[in-house]
Amino acid sequence: MTSPTNTIEYPVLFNTNGLHQLNAFLENTTYSKLIVLVDNKTKIFCLPILKEAIKYSFFFIEIKNGERNKNLKTSKILWEELTNIGADRNSILINLGGGVITDIGGFVAATYKRGIRFINIPTTVLGMVDAAIGGKTGIDLNGLKNQIGIIKNPLALWVNTTFLDTLDAREIKSGLAEIIKYGFISEASILKTIEEMEMDSFPLDSVLIKKCIDSKLTIVQEDPEEKNRRKILNFGHTLGHAIETYFLSKVKKEQLLHGEAVAIGMILALHLSHQIYDLPIKKVDFYTRLILKFYAKKFKSTMGSNNYLVSKLPNITNEDLAYILPLLQHDKKNNNGQVNFILLKEIGIPVLDCQIDNYQIDIAINYYNTINTLTL
Repeated sequence: MTSPTNTIEYPVLFNTNGLHQLNAFLENTTYSKLIVLVDNKTKIFCLPILKEAIKYSFFFIEIKNGERNKNLKTSKILWEELTNIGADRNSILINLGGGVITDIGGFVAATYKRGIRFINIPTTVLGMVDAAIGGKTGIDLNGLKNQIGIIKNPLALWVNTTFLDTLDAREIKSGLAEIIKYGFISEASILKTIEEMEMDSFPLDSVLIKKCIDSKLTIVQEDPEEKNRRKILNFGHTLGHAIETYFLSKVKKEQLLHGEAVAIGMILALHLSHQIYDLPIKKVDFYTRLILKFYAKKFKSTMGSNNYLVSKLPNITNEDLAYILPLLQHDKKNNNGQVNFILLKEIGIPVLDCQIDNYQIDIAINYYNTINTLTL
């Protein structure tokens, strides 16, 4: 069954039974060449699904997976590959993958020959509920997240939960952090669903995925250029992005996935909300433990391609913090050198452009480290 979800300037279709509707869309779309962008993982696990679903021939371009490859060097390779294929301004690029693929694919398409059309087909939880929606494209610069980019809507977006069966357990729990975010900023019912999930078995069903998609589309419709309300989607991301950047750097050998860093960032934002807006500490404790229960040492998924052990979220040391704090100066929400946070007056009531000092951040990190250490 194919059902349209909330639309903005392009069709957003939610389909749990295959991608056959893409044939009808392409049949009614004029284009010269069809090119599919994949990484070395989605080439193996997702490209065969796409090949089986659509009847039209296409070229494909492959890049290495991972945030470290979302940069100008990879963009240059993609522009050159499009040129070698003979892509013109009437070509279409299909971005088949997670947030890295839709971010860099959208950016490359928006800039190649001053802009070609692109279609997003997200294959990860994070991509489905967040990264592929809303027109944000971009690449990292010198390790700093999404410093170069443009807001450019895709020609269309297809969300197919079949692709979730290709994910491993760690990728699923990374995407879960973005789902939890919607519960804090707009859809309290999502938190209730998360509360009822078990650590070792949580079905990310189509109802939950679609609820997150509709929530983001509603927010983006109100503020497409992120001048006001759309900023709430960054809850947990101010410190989360800085932590992610630090753990991806050469300074730190251990890497964090985006959702893992955002999970830490949300806990810190909850405690900062307690400090600034008196969010009850009982609620902060409850939701901190709710988040951390999904990041225990043993993690078992019923949907991933395998079940295996993953590490707990790391504590943040004083040495880590010395690197992380300067990275906050590069956050895109900053204004006149002032770092702006998204905090909560209450669950579901976010506050924009909150100013926080380093001492308050230090208190929040000490709180996180204490609870994280105690979590089994």
